[in-house]
Amino acid sequence: MTSRSVDIPDLRLPDWQQVVGREYEVWDRERVVVDTARQSPPQSLAVLLRGLEPR
Repeated sequence: MTSRSVDIPDLRLPDWQQVVGREYEVWDRERVVVDTARQSPPQSLAVLLRGLEPR
């Protein structure tokens, strides 16, 4: 985190204390995982679209 660089003028990145001091909410829903290393882009898109369908 401390070695990141910024390519946007005047963008100030948070320091370590600001990062650890933030409030985070637990992700409590299902997530869609698309393994792009083992399938083609069209196959990945199909997996993503299936994962976004209402249940």
